[in-house]
Amino acid sequence: MTARLAHIRRHPIKSIGGEGLERVALNPAQRLPGDREWAVLTEAGERNARASETDGEPDRWLPKACFIRGVSSSPVQAIKGSWQNERIALRHPERPALSFDPACEGDKLVEWLRPLWPTNAPPPTRLIRGAAIWTDQKWPWVSVLSLDSLADLETQTGQRFGIDRWRGNFWIKGWEPFAERNLIGSTFHIGAVELRVTQHITRCEATSANTDTGDVDIDMLGTLGQLYGHTDFGVFAEIISGGEIAIGDPVA
Repeated sequence: MTARLAHIRRHPIKSIGGEGLERVALNPAQRLPGDREWAVLTEAGERNARASETDGEPDRWLPKACFIRGVSSSPVQAIKGSWQNERIALRHPERPALSFDPACEGDKLVEWLRPLWPTNAPPPTRLIRGAAIWTDQKWPWVSVLSLDSLADLETQTGQRFGIDRWRGNFWIKGWEPFAERNLIGSTFHIGAVELRVTQHITRCEATSANTDTGDVDIDMLGTLGQLYGHTDFGVFAEIISGGEIAIGDPVA
């Protein structure tokens, strides 16, 4: 079976919601446009942010520990939604629906998040944009995941996990399960776009949370280690040559 691009996923706000795209234009040595463009700082991250600010926004990449993430609060994993009519619309099983303009109404998001955040953790402070895209990796990489690897994991565990908890950019259908692990240093194509695989994606405890409920439903790291001997799922890749890709493009 020819491998094909099955999903394109973008997450406008780091760790909060996400959206599917039918097509997207990619540029060499850049991330997926609009992915992790915004992020919510915590009180603990303010020191790093203020040390790198220009005109009230950070002017360089900041480490993931500065921000709200699902690893610190499993209910955050159940937030869904993204851009809608030039606003971001979010929903959660325990919160009222929220619609806001991230450019000028970030305080609405911060207040909406507070009941989902543990009281013993540094609280959320503000929504920031800045000069960087707030991916976990400092390097301008995209994430590539396999639906066939996911299917194998779901079969082995007898649970359905879906694609949301992994927060990947590109999902491929038609590879052998976990074949992507053998591509480090290799190049491949999605349509006419060439990518070079750079690194395995080592997972954190955020993937243990059910993205429908926000409840922890498995020890994901322990499960990956027991089944496969590692805690990786997916790979990072660098875009070598740009162009437009779309759902259904061949992967070679």
